[in-house]
Amino acid sequence: MDPVTPSLEVARLAFAYPDGHQALFGVDFTVARGERVALLGPNGAGKTTLVLHLNGILTGGTGTVKVAGLPVGKKHMTEIRRRVGIVFQDPDDQLFMPTVREDVAFGPATAGLKGAELEARVDRALEQVGMADFKDRPPHHLSFGQRRRVAVATVLAMEPEILVLDEPSSNLDPASRRELADILRSLDVTVLMVTHDLPYALELCPRSLILSEGVITADGKTGQLLADDTLMRAHRLELPYGFDPRSVPSAVDRSR
Repeated sequence: MDPVTPSLEVARLAFAYPDGHQALFGVDFTVARGERVALLGPNGAGKTTLVLHLNGILTGGTGTVKVAGLPVGKKHMTEIRRRVGIVFQDPDDQLFMPTVREDVAFGPATAGLKGAELEARVDRALEQVGMADFKDRPPHHLSFGQRRRVAVATVLAMEPEILVLDEPSSNLDPASRRELADILRSLDVTVLMVTHDLPYALELCPRSLILSEGVITADGKTGQLLADDTLMRAHRLELPYGFDPRSVPSAVDRSR
């Protein structure tokens, strides 16, 4: 892919559910190849609705979504779903096979990969998340943090261009949270991270978008947005008690 082509382009995206509830009112943003961007916003802002449009799980709204220049729609759906990997908040939504290996192999095998090529893909994905030694274990025997890492591996096995993470730090103990951060920093993919964990956004994502009431209300450097008390209060975003974003080094932008 041409590195100049953005990984993700969302233009005038609006969407209402069948019951008439309007979740998105015209969302516009672009994510460059290799960027790590946090999507912040209060509950009910439309974050999940937006994420489900990125690989065509939800369609039927107005506006456009492009992944690596390809419009999301029926014509390119197989390729879009390969390029956009979504890691859901609950790893048990993604792990359903008897062993870790079979879970990680499921996507590439369904796409037609076989034999040594499939094994190499599985091994590489597990290596990337530090779970190579757990290949033959049943997922339900793993800790929550380990299951989340395997869920990331199931997506990495498809060699996506964009990794979309829904609340990746939720329910993790501090050590697991740090291990996952190290893994995410090491990956050569574009990352869009939906999170309420504002320190995690600051640590991992140089840029943040604030989605509020179905529109992007702010787009800028994560540290600057989190330090803007008025902006934060207006969108019901709260930093942990005593946390000062100005005192923490921000994530480094590798996309430039």
